[in-house]
Amino acid sequence: MQRVKMFTVVLFRNRFKGSFGVYPALTDWTRRRGVHTSATTLEFHEYDKRSGYDTGLEIADTRTERIRLGLKQLKKEIKLWKKEMQEVLISDPILDYRAGEVDVFWRFYEESSLDHWIVTSDSDHAEGFSKCDLKIGHQGYGLFHGNLCSRVPKDGRIQNSGYCNMMTKRVSKSFQRDSFLDWSPYTHLNLRLRGDGRSYLINIHVAGQFDIMWNDVFTFVLYTRGGPYWQTTRIPFSKFFFASKGRIQDKQAPLPLYRITNFGITVSDKADGPFQLEIDYIGAEIDPTHHEETAYEMYEIQQNYIIGT
Repeated sequence: MQRVKMFTVVLFRNRFKGSFGVYPALTDWTRRRGVHTSATTLEFHEYDKRSGYDTGLEIADTRTERIRLGLKQLKKEIKLWKKEMQEVLISDPILDYRAGEVDVFWRFYEESSLDHWIVTSDSDHAEGFSKCDLKIGHQGYGLFHGNLCSRVPKDGRIQNSGYCNMMTKRVSKSFQRDSFLDWSPYTHLNLRLRGDGRSYLINIHVAGQFDIMWNDVFTFVLYTRGGPYWQTTRIPFSKFFFASKGRIQDKQAPLPLYRITNFGITVSDKADGPFQLEIDYIGAEIDPTHHEETAYEMYEIQQNYIIGT
C-alpha cells in the first residue's frame, strides 16, 4: 500500500513535465497552488475579504497569549449568545411600520456608541497623509473630523490618494457568525447632521457569500450645507447605485435591503484641508407613496467573455 501511495505522488508531480523534466507551461505560482493552471483566475479570485488591508485584530505571538485572548473573547461571545437567546424567547419583532416615523439604528450620545464604528484613512495603510477621528463633540453629538490630503506618496506604486472613512463593524451573531441587517420594510435613509459644505459618500455594503462579491457596495452622494444649522436628509434607497472597489458598475441592480453588512461615510472629494461632520442619528423610515425600485436603467449587457476554471 505504501508503494502505491509513493507511485501516485510521483505520478502527480510529473504529470506536466516535458521531455527534459521541466514544467514548460506552469509558473512557480501554479506549481505551488497545484490546482489552477490559468492566469485568468487572478482577475476574479479574491484571497482576502479585506483585500490585503490590515484587519485591526489583536494577534498573539505566544501560545499563552493566544489562550488568554481566546478565553477573553469566549466570555464576550457567551454574553452575546445569552442576549440572543433572551431576544428569541421574548419574540417581540416590529410589526407596525408607520409612515414618517424614523427608526434610529445608530445614535451618538456617549462614548460607548463609538464602539460600533471603525475609522480609517489612507495614512493608516501607508497610502497617503490624511488623518481623521470619530469622537463625541462638545455638544454631545458624533463628530467625524480630520484633515484630507490628496498628496501621493513617492513610492512608485500608488497613483491616487486622499480619503477618510468611518464604517460600522460587520454585523455578526455570537461566536463570530456572520449576519445581516434587514432594512427591507424601509424606503428612505434618514440622517440628521451638520456639515461643512463638503460632499460625502454614503456607502451601504452588501458583501455576498462568494469572494467576487466581497467588495460590493451601494453608494450615494451626501450633500451638506455649511454654517451653524442642522439638516435632516432623506435619501430613497432606490437612488443608491452599485459599485465595487470604487468603480461604478455598468450593470445596475436594486439595493438588496435584506442583506446589509456595513454602513459607512467617506470623504474623498480631492479638496485638501480640514473637514468635520457632526451626526446626531442615522436611521430609516417608510414612505407608502414611494414605489420606485431603482432610479437607474437595468438594461442587459452583452457579455463577450466566458467565466471558467
